[in-house]
Amino acid sequence: MDRRIELIISKIETETSTPWDTKTLAKIVSLSPSRFRHLFKQETGISPAQYLKDYRLRKAQLMLRTTFFSVKQILKRVGIRSNSHFVHDFRKIHGVTPTAYRRAFWRAMKARKARKKKH
Repeated sequence: MDRRIELIISKIETETSTPWDTKTLAKIVSLSPSRFRHLFKQETGISPAQYLKDYRLRKAQLMLRTTFFSVKQILKRVGIRSNSHFVHDFRKIHGVTPTAYRRAFWRAMKARKARKKKH
């Protein structure tokens, strides 16, 4: 993979809450925004904006399973500004709201623990 794209991916993953945009990311690697978008898509198969959105959603999903932060706190930590867009995008992927996802995950974990104790 092109080292410039690796650098941007690393930045996105380590500074998730930063309000990244294509122009800023392109500037970091000294490319024009259009050249940056083209190179990023060539290297990853998706646009920088889609990569950022997907990464933030995956990180939020992980935090729903592994932390006790509220949904609003998670949104802030992963850099998602719109609660309604997040809920819509999350539901589109998982079929349920973030809160329902968290509840279902913890119910499944409790049930799994209960089954292990029986055996």
